[in-house]
Amino acid sequence: MKEHKQLVWPDYANCIANLPNSILKKWNIPTVGGTLPLADKYLDKDYKNVVVLILDGMGKVILEKLLDENGPFRSHLAGVYKSVFLSTTVAATTSAMSGLQPCEHSWLGWDCYYPQVDKNVTVFLNTVQGTEEPAADYNVAWTVAPYENVVTTINKAGGKAYGCAPFLEPYPNSIEEICAQIKDLCEEPDQKYIYAYWNQPDGLLHRNGCSSNVVKDALENMEEVVNKLVKELDDTLIMITADHGHIDTDYVVLQDYPNICDCLVRLPSLEPRVLNFFVKEDKKKIFEKEFTKEFGDKFLLMPMEEAIEKNLFGTGRHHENFRSMLGDYLAIATDDLSIYYIDERWVSMHGSLTEDEMLIPLIVFDT
Repeated sequence: MKEHKQLVWPDYANCIANLPNSILKKWNIPTVGGTLPLADKYLDKDYKNVVVLILDGMGKVILEKLLDENGPFRSHLAGVYKSVFLSTTVAATTSAMSGLQPCEHSWLGWDCYYPQVDKNVTVFLNTVQGTEEPAADYNVAWTVAPYENVVTTINKAGGKAYGCAPFLEPYPNSIEEICAQIKDLCEEPDQKYIYAYWNQPDGLLHRNGCSSNVVKDALENMEEVVNKLVKELDDTLIMITADHGHIDTDYVVLQDYPNICDCLVRLPSLEPRVLNFFVKEDKKKIFEKEFTKEFGDKFLLMPMEEAIEKNLFGTGRHHENFRSMLGDYLAIATDDLSIYYIDERWVSMHGSLTEDEMLIPLIVFDT
């Protein structure tokens, strides 16, 4: 049997969930978890503006592969830390906005099973998995698992904080517009925190892969635009990071393995790189045997209770819905394979525990 790649296990004292707690600490607001030492040392100084900008998918390996080591981003690399598990946008950006670990907020993957509706739901779209059908006449994730982001917390405490993202007014749709909004906010009076998010290079990576010139050109443009912003600001700390990295993968489709599908109560959810399985009680041994036979060289299969005992999703207090969303088994990609369960194929993926997916940079500009 082929050896698995070395895995990078989550570290909930050194991950993206710690960064917003460093921000809360800076504003003298009680934290909801541990802070990030890497960020704390920069936040010791007083600034008029503190900006966190997440570039979706720009993991440490992508940064090193596609950008010049003497360019603005890599020359201002303060250090490398970790995403959360799953290393995916739903889980990681929720942690980056709230300071909560995935087990605490229970926004776990692109698709999640919600027992309240007995459906697998595409979380950000509020649709039934693999369809455009509304999952309910309300937003399932926000109703079942609401959370408060750090921007709101600071404003409630009497400070000033702002969010800047394509899904927030005025709906910026380019890195240029993101940076223009950041600049306008920074020029307003008083101390403030700005959380900014741009959804690239993630989408380009999914479609074109980790070594494509399309992604390289886009990243170089982001670097140029951000560097221009830095030169236009004063008394500002800008921390640039990512929610996760990316890895090029091959793929298979689960439905092509009827012996496995016959064991399941429903299709798995979470991500093609990390899948949860609800298995029929009388089929568990068969499922373990069949899955290991087909994918044992590319995936680590563990009972869900073992995954929880290992604190893969976090060390904090479990959200009341957390366990019921997960099922019986967790399959974690350890190599270059994704298992799809809906009609969607990407060149590059994320979500699992390889170095490519888990390690993220912290880039710091002190103006």
